[in-house]
Amino acid sequence: MQIGIRLHDVNTEAGEQTLEARAAKAREEGFSCVHLALAKCIKGVTFDAAALTEGLGAYVRRVFRQNELDVAVLGCYLNLAHPDEAKLREFQTRYYGNIRVAAVAGIGMVGTETGAPNAEYKLDANTHGEEALQTFIRNLAPVVECAERYGVTMAIEPVWNHIVYNPDRALEVIHSIGSRNLRIIFDPVNLLGMENVDDRRRVIADAMDKLCDHIAMVHIKDFRRENGKLVSIAAGTGEMDYTDIVRFIKARKPYVQATLENTVNENAVSSREMLQRLYDSL
Repeated sequence: MQIGIRLHDVNTEAGEQTLEARAAKAREEGFSCVHLALAKCIKGVTFDAAALTEGLGAYVRRVFRQNELDVAVLGCYLNLAHPDEAKLREFQTRYYGNIRVAAVAGIGMVGTETGAPNAEYKLDANTHGEEALQTFIRNLAPVVECAERYGVTMAIEPVWNHIVYNPDRALEVIHSIGSRNLRIIFDPVNLLGMENVDDRRRVIADAMDKLCDHIAMVHIKDFRRENGKLVSIAAGTGEMDYTDIVRFIKARKPYVQATLENTVNENAVSSREMLQRLYDSL
């Protein structure tokens, strides 16, 4: 297991939140890879299609090579089920640009969540319905085709509050599109809601069993219950037991890149060390 971190969770003490400074700190803290969301790590730039150039890709490649870090995934979390046709086309074009940047930067994967059938990107009565799923599949297909042409993996992340909320829906997307360039980002906590959290060991085991062959990377975080909702927090600071997950990784995905989420400076290293100790002990 190669443990990384979501780069926009890394903050330098001096307050210099440049891409270079964040990358250097991530490396100093012992991480081998990062999850990169450009708009959250480079301030003052609107990463629309016009800004997603080959030069940006070269710059990203240089920064992370200098810091001996891999970019595990380039995150582009836009709603591919947006009901406004013009906004949808804009989002698809930005996915194409991110795929181009990834190819130039040597990043193997662009990641996305799976949206909701409304402009607010929120769970509603239609989000888990069949029409929303088919809309997402239809709108994702040309993005995956673009990824194929650039030799990049497109990965979707199942999330309980989104259209693809469980492993069966994820498999339907994969089988409907039928591309070897379409993979899965596995985030165990994102499969949970208040409706199934107390059955989480079974829910997560089911996902690992069904999605095993399609999992390209892992996100690791924890949760706590607050005001009737699950709140995401750093690994090892909440209710999660990672034993089954790390055992699965060690047995089936031994070199997978697993990036921490929802950490802060005070707990990022301890979260990484906790996971590494568990991995080494199994």
